[in-house]
Formats: sequence, C-alpha cells, structure tokens
Amino acid sequence: MSSFAPAFAAEQATKLFSFVSERESIVAALTKEDAALGDDASTIGRALQERGSLTVWRYAVRKAKDGELEQAPLAKISVQAQGNLRVEPYGTPLRVVPAE
Repeated sequence: MSSFAPAFAAEQATKLFSFVSERESIVAALTKEDAALGDDASTIGRALQERGSLTVWRYAVRKAKDGELEQAPLAKISVQAQGNLRVEPYGTPLRVVPAE
C-alpha cells in the first residue's frame, strides 16, 4: 500500500504548497482565481511579492468518511509578503480534496 500512495499523490489535480515564514509554516493551495499562476513555486513567490498578499486555501489533515486520512481545505486565508517568506512545493502521500 505504501508504494501506491506516492503515485496517487503525483496524479492529484490540486497542487499544494508550503508557505514558510520565520514564525510558522502552512500548507495551502491557490484559489481558482490564482490558478493561472501555475505550479511553479518561484512564480507564486514573485506574484506574492508583487501583489503584497495572496488569498489561498489553507489545508489540514483530516479523517475521511471512509476512514482514510486526507488533506482537505480548512479555511480561505490571506498570505502576506512580509519578512522572510519562502514558497515550496508540498508533496503528500495522502488524498487531496479539491477546494470548492
């Protein structure tokens, strides 16, 4: 089963990113409005610096109805381009629930 999970994660449509600051790290996905930015972390980082902020879906791990763990949208939040902020692709072996 463990060899199946990474292949499943590679096929996921919703791309997750880790936004890392000096104080915290969050896992998030772009909103539909910003999906045109693509899945390149440096492009997303540049857009964040140019705009000053981005609205994203914050993701968290939860247990699905079938009992399996999954990454699911928790809340729509604003990420501010202040201080040291790093954007990284986030890989997960878990199923990713798309935000609506």
